[in-house]
Amino acid sequence: MALSNIKRVKSSEIELKDRLVSIQRVAKVTKGGRTFSFSAIVVVGDENGIVGYGLGKAKEVTEAITKGIDDAKKNLVKVPIIKGTVPHEQYGKYSGGSVLIKPAVSGTGVLAGGAMRAVLESAGIKDVLAKSLGSSNPHNVVKATIDALASMRDAYTVAQQRGVDLNKVFNG
Repeated sequence: MALSNIKRVKSSEIELKDRLVSIQRVAKVTKGGRTFSFSAIVVVGDENGIVGYGLGKAKEVTEAITKGIDDAKKNLVKVPIIKGTVPHEQYGKYSGGSVLIKPAVSGTGVLAGGAMRAVLESAGIKDVLAKSLGSSNPHNVVKATIDALASMRDAYTVAQQRGVDLNKVFNG
């Protein structure tokens, strides 16, 4: 992730909706037998350009989800959305998970599967074409999607970073 593009957001002043991506039962084998606990991946967002993900682990499912939500509120990023879609095509990668996100025409909907759909809908993106190219592991897909969204820039930001007029960005 390019650190200059990530815009961290404080969760205190925003109303966030949470979405459970995946929950797994994990076992720790000890001398006394197996000890089971739960691992939950949660995505939170305000459906208006702010999204974050978190991982929670606990002995109970509800505790794991609550911990995941708290963790997600600490990892919020701002995503540029233009007319309900993303500003440009973007590739994201995390470990074995790779994703491709493309802008779509109004009325297309969110064409993405599983973990990616949860992230894109929580961010408030209405129309997008997305494809998971690498691993289907929900942990890596969520992190790769957040990587792709966080590294997107709208035209205004590009103009500001280059120190040029907005017209020059489009017309050269």
